[in-house]
Amino acid sequence: MKDYDFSGKIVLVTGGSGGLGIEVGQAFLKAGASLVLTYFSDSSLPLLQKICHLSKNVFLLRGDFRKEEDAKILVSAILQKFGRIDIFTNVIGGYIAGKPVTKTDEKEWQEMMDLNLKTTFLLSKHVVAQMVKQSSGKVIHVAARPGLKGSGFDAAYVASKSGVVRLVESLSEEVKSEGINVNCILPSIIDTKENRTAMPDADHTKWVKPSDIARVIFFLASDDAKPINGAAIPVYGLA
Repeated sequence: MKDYDFSGKIVLVTGGSGGLGIEVGQAFLKAGASLVLTYFSDSSLPLLQKICHLSKNVFLLRGDFRKEEDAKILVSAILQKFGRIDIFTNVIGGYIAGKPVTKTDEKEWQEMMDLNLKTTFLLSKHVVAQMVKQSSGKVIHVAARPGLKGSGFDAAYVASKSGVVRLVESLSEEVKSEGINVNCILPSIIDTKENRTAMPDADHTKWVKPSDIARVIFFLASDDAKPINGAAIPVYGLA
């Protein structure tokens, strides 16, 4: 398997304290990148600081990217420290399901739209604006397989992730001539500690591993993916 080298690259991973975010962040570090890793809650700091001790090339920033001001502050802080953003991988997201549309609360609906779609919009708006100034950049968002087709009892989640796919397609059309690639990946169930705890009786061997997703993200962040714009790449594992 190809070994990717991201030495000298400034990589932003938002949602860096989850199982996938940590895996992706560590992978970029091992590949030589300077890493900006964001987190939402101070409870994540001990684990993230443990990662930082392993490398001097990590910059931790806290933010709630449902708020536009936090997205602006994030980009400003990165530019002050590094001067550019080469690769942006957005792993922020959440999942609420189990109710039919007729029993879904407006609050639950809005939570999915804010966490999965609004964050994608606000971060894209401000990170990609900087990439346009640079005339270069790679953007990889994490959507989800259910974003392609609803299966019932998950409408808010499905709609929000479907929105991510459509946003990626639209944004890609707007900036592909500027030297910027915008794509997304579509995981099925990711084999994380949290998901194993939530679904202990499931067949975990069919779930996609975070390390395998990281390899797909590496490809999309590399020059090998230069011709790919506005794509939604399936990463289903065996599910």
